Amino acid sequence: MTSTVVIADDDVDIRALVRISAVRAGLNVVAEAGNGDEALSAIRLLVPELAILDVSMPGLSGLEVCRLVRADSALDGVQVLLVSAAADETSIAAGMRAGAADYLSKPFSPRELASRLSAHVGGTR
Repeated sequence: MTSTVVIADDDVDIRALVRISAVRAGLNVVAEAGNGDEALSAIRLLVPELAILDVSMPGLSGLEVCRLVRADSALDGVQVLLVSAAADETSIAAGMRAGAADYLSKPFSPRELASRLSAHVGGTR
């Protein structure tokens, strides 16, 4: 069975790059969102194995969505990967405290993202 993923980023180009990496990693992209509110709705509705969230989005931030996902027992199996241009130690620590399984700094290579995604979905089976 193919693992499912929800992608959320307010930048259409970044979202496309993440989609390409996810497909390359063998994932089924079940929803894409341009803001945190849409992302949370999609995650609650579809309960994917993985959610890839931009930290800085309109509405709810990726950190807020991550916290809400972690607080919802119905979403226990959802892993969250945060993506952000903020690559400093404090930002990464905040992402991990919010419950992210991983934190990837922008800009990133599609190959690196595909590799990380493969590692995460490989660990969920």
